[in-house]
Amino acid sequence: MTGEKNEIDNLIDNMITGGDEFVTNLKTVLPESLSESVTMFQESNVANLKKIKEFLNK
Repeated sequence: MTGEKNEIDNLIDNMITGGDEFVTNLKTVLPESLSESVTMFQESNVANLKKIKEFLNK
């Protein structure tokens, strides 16, 4: 089970990192209003992924 938790932790970390990189790149081509929306969406995703990770590590 520990190995599975590590894999899930790594997956969540990769999702956060990949999402952050995607948003950073996307912001360069979007108008400011859409850029802000995408940023807020990513921040929400990160918060939810961290909650999932915390729950799994109990």
